[in-house]
Amino acid sequence: MFTGVFESSMMWKAQKDDIVQLSTIDLREFGLGPRRTVDDTPYGGGDGMLLKPEPLFAAVERAKQNDPTAKVLLMTPRGQRWKQSTAQSWADGGSGYIFICGRYEGYDERIVSLVDTQVSVGDYVLTGGELPAMTIIDSIVRLIPGVLGGESSAAIESFSDGETLEFPQYTRPEEFNGMKVPEVLLSGNHAKIAQWRADNSFKAD
Repeated sequence: MFTGVFESSMMWKAQKDDIVQLSTIDLREFGLGPRRTVDDTPYGGGDGMLLKPEPLFAAVERAKQNDPTAKVLLMTPRGQRWKQSTAQSWADGGSGYIFICGRYEGYDERIVSLVDTQVSVGDYVLTGGELPAMTIIDSIVRLIPGVLGGESSAAIESFSDGETLEFPQYTRPEEFNGMKVPEVLLSGNHAKIAQWRADNSFKAD
């Protein structure tokens, strides 16, 4: 699932320029028995399957060989809500990250003993932690210096101050289907443009 995201756009550029290194570990490599089992039924009954602790402990141990100081993150609805400010602090942190992506009905609770931080991307449930992990990785990588084009690209966008949504923006042509670019943006008056942008930014709920 990660190939398309990791090998396109800014994620691809960041790796090509040797700004970040991204890799995946297949949990099945550490599965148990001839069928490489990674899940089992829950004690006490109930629907679904849980990820077993043995394969995940072994996979994290392998990942730690590449970066012993890497922080281990668990994608789970009960984790702390992901925010732009968190992405910025993690982009500045200089540490590596290991993402555990749950599957099936969940995971054996003992896996949590491996985890430094539990993270949620919202109050809803997905079939696995891969999409949240890709979302979080993208939000971090794009903030690392050298990944985006302009020096201020990340500084003026939505939620950069924790609460403000970015102002409307326009490009050529000046008029399209009867809709015109605001005159102030064509004026060349940088002070008035800055004021217009401040006045037309939105506060997030």
